[in-house]
Parts: sequence; structure tokens; C-alpha cells
Amino acid sequence: MESLSTFWLSIILFGLILSSAFFSSAETSMMAINRYRLKVLSKNNKNAKRTEHLLNDLDHLIGTILLSNNFVNIFASSIATILAIKLWGGDSIVLASLTLTFIILVFAETTPKTFAAKNPEKIALPASIIIAALIKLFKPFVWLIAQLSKMILALFGMKNEPYNNLISSEELRMVVSDAKPVIASNYQKMLLNIIDLEKVKVEDIMIPRHELISIDINKPDEILKQFERIQHTRLLTYDTSSDNITGVLHMRDIVNLYAKGNFSIDNALALVRTPYFVPEGTSLAHQLAHFQQQKRRLGLIVDEYGEVRGMIVLEDILEEIVGQFTSNQNESIDEITKQKDGSYLIDSRISIRELNNLLQLNLSITKAKTLNGLILETLQSIPKRGVSLKIDNMLIEIMQISEQTIKLVKLTKLD
Repeated sequence: MESLSTFWLSIILFGLILSSAFFSSAETSMMAINRYRLKVLSKNNKNAKRTEHLLNDLDHLIGTILLSNNFVNIFASSIATILAIKLWGGDSIVLASLTLTFIILVFAETTPKTFAAKNPEKIALPASIIIAALIKLFKPFVWLIAQLSKMILALFGMKNEPYNNLISSEELRMVVSDAKPVIASNYQKMLLNIIDLEKVKVEDIMIPRHELISIDINKPDEILKQFERIQHTRLLTYDTSSDNITGVLHMRDIVNLYAKGNFSIDNALALVRTPYFVPEGTSLAHQLAHFQQQKRRLGLIVDEYGEVRGMIVLEDILEEIVGQFTSNQNESIDEITKQKDGSYLIDSRISIRELNNLLQLNLSITKAKTLNGLILETLQSIPKRGVSLKIDNMLIEIMQISEQTIKLVKLTKLD
């Protein structure tokens, strides 16, 4: 090596610094590249497919890059030492080491790694060709290094587990939230709502049992009266006892009977659909799948004792994804009325989820599902008219009471 001219030693040193920069940028780009975009690119790009294959075996990938990079840096240090002695004598070794350290730090570490972190695809994909060849060349050495690393990690109680590229729902939410330039805001909101379907239970959006209209199939006169004044699209039917539910009757079917001139009580009751029961605690994501499998649009929610707690319909689940349909806007207006002073008059039967969505609140739904339930849970008693309480940053005043339930409250947001 000493027989080489100063010119060739300088060329070799320059080449080693460039090699160090290559390995540093390759390592950073491989770690920074988006795995999901890489999967998409790998369908039509050989380099992307090769890069994905390399990332599936991190032990050999990291081992090869580090082995090569350390070899290059140590070799560069030796060349710099020889070159310094040839040019300035033995006293210049320390200066040469400091100078080389600065050059490697700036030109072979910081600058290439910063560029690679910002442009991982530009570096990782073409670099995969060289890295793959080096892995084959140094495979025995890399395997030995990997085994030694595993042994050392095992001494500290660390297991060598495969890379887990699965993401949680919260991480998926962050991905969708950060995709504003790519996804329209309305679609983004729908995607976020779909992700949340797993967290929301059927009882969170159900129509409570006390709001359901039911008829006794053994009382024809009452059935006719109910048909005349009914404003709902569905009726529950029961036999003698309201707990003995026999099915659901859709008013659209009754209208069709009238239109065809075939209406009679017997014909109407023949249209009663067998009840479809849904266990309490079922997530909306699972229930949506169940509705699709069972070819159903409606289900009765039952608790652990088999008692009906309410009704869930397909439209309510769809509203959780796309927002309220126009046909249901009147219900929201009736339940919440804004006053001139900025407060709100609210029907306390409104669900907390709906209240949170309409007024941009963050009330907990873990203890109670309706505003009435939340107030009773907080006070631990049935309040009198005029009683006020503070929940989070809201002042709630009881406006109307009806026996065992609160009918109307006044809600004021506090600053």
C-alpha cells in the first residue's frame, strides 16, 4: 500500500468515503421507507419487490450493511493515516484522524442519511441491487454476526421476534387523519367512522324499548286503532304479554295490502316477520356483517336475561358512517333547540353519542347511554325541577320532570 502514489491513495480514500455515504443512506432509506407503499410498488417494480424481500429478513440486511460500512470506514482510516504520513510525516496522524472524522460525519453520515430519510424510495430501490449482491457474498459472515447478536440479546431476555407490520385502530386513525391532501374531508370522516364501528356497541345507538310501539295480536280492535294513528314505520307484535314478542310488522306491508284491497286483520298478522335477536354488547362492525349475512335490516337487542332492551336498524348503523340522513333531521331539531342566549333546550332522552356529535361535546358513554341516564348517574337520585348540576364544562338545569324521568333540560356551555 505504501508503494502506491499519493494520487491513487487519494482516489481510494475518496471512493471509500463515497461507499460509506452509500451504506449510510441505504440503511436509513430501508428503515424509513413506507412498507405499505412498497407493497403497492412491488406489484410492478422489481426493485421494490427486491427491497420488500430484503426488509423481511432484517437480520441479514442490517448485518450486511453494518459489516460493509464498518469495513469501509476502518479501511478509510488506514488509508488516511498512510496518506498523512507520506505527505506530512508521522506527527500528522492525529490531525488526519480528526479531519477524516469530520469528513465522514458530514459527507458520509449526516448529509446522506438526511437525504435518504426525506427520499427513501430514491435510495432504497436502486440500492437494493447492490445490497442483495453483498448479502449473498457475505452470507456466512453475516449469519455468524446475526447468531452472535441473538445470543447477546437472549442474555438480556430479549426474544428475536419477527417484524410485526400490523397497525392498531388508533394508528390507522392517524394515517387517515394525516391523509387530508389525498382524501376529501367527507370521505375522510366516513373512513374514521368505519374504523370506530368496532368500538361502538349496538346499545349505544338503539331505539330504547320504551320508545317502541307494540300491539297485542289477540286484540283486533286495538290493532286497527293503532294502524290509524301510527307514525312509526315498524310495530312490535306480542302475544298477551309485552315480554312475549312474536315479531315485527312493517307499515309498508300494511300499505301494500290497502293498495291491493286485501286488507284484513288476518292478512296483516300474516305479514308479521319473525324477530331477529341481537345480543347486547355486539359491536356495530359485527352487527353490520350479521345483517348482511342474515339478509336483515332490523334486530331486537336482548340482554343476558333475554329481555328486549331496544331495537337496532340498518339505517342507524349507516348513519354512524355517513352521518344523519335528511329524513331524520327533524328528530334532531326537536330534540335540541338553541336559545338566544346560546344555551340549548334538550330532550333528556337523547343519546349521549348523538349529543356529542351535534354539539361537539366529549361526554363519556361508559356509564350511561342517554343524557337522562347521565344526570341520574351523576346525582344518584331523581332530581326536582330547577335543580342544576355541572358535568365537565357544562351547566345543566332541570326544566321538566315527569314522574320517574327527566323530560327537558337546559344545557349551557361554560368557558
